[in-house]
Amino acid sequence: MSDVGETSSSRERMVLYLVSGAIVVALAVLGLIFFDYANDNQQAKSKADQLISALDQAGYRTPTTDQVVNTLGTDGGAVCTNPDKKLSRAILLSQLMNGAAGPGQRPVIVDRRVIAGQLLIMKIYCPDQLSDFQKWVTDLKFADVAS
Repeated sequence: MSDVGETSSSRERMVLYLVSGAIVVALAVLGLIFFDYANDNQQAKSKADQLISALDQAGYRTPTTDQVVNTLGTDGGAVCTNPDKKLSRAILLSQLMNGAAGPGQRPVIVDRRVIAGQLLIMKIYCPDQLSDFQKWVTDLKFADVAS
C-alpha cells in the first residue's frame, strides 16, 4: 500500500477555507438583496384577501389568509398552471369520482359548487385563462347533489 503525503500546508488549506466561506456568504447576501419577497408577499396577501372575500360571498367556508398565500402565492399555483391542458383536465376529472379504487372507481355527477371554487381562484389569479376553462366546464354534467 502506498502512502500519499500531504502536499499543501495548513496555511494554504486555511486560505482555501476562508475564501470558500467568503464566497458562500457573499452569494447568500446577494440572494437576500435580489429576492423581492416583500412585494410578492404583499401582492399574494391582496389576492388572498380577494379570494377569501369571494368565497365568503359565495357561502363557502373560508381558509385563513396564510393558508391561501402559502398555497396559491401570487400566480395561483397549481390551479393556474396549464388549467386548460389535457393532463390538467384529466386530473380534475379523476377527482370527480366515487372515491373507490381500482375496478370500483366510477365517474359521478357532481354539484356545480365543486368546480365553483376553482373558477373563483382562476377569476382572481389567472383571469386570462378563465374563459377557455369555463367553456370546457359548461360541457360537464352537474346536478344539485350537495347541500
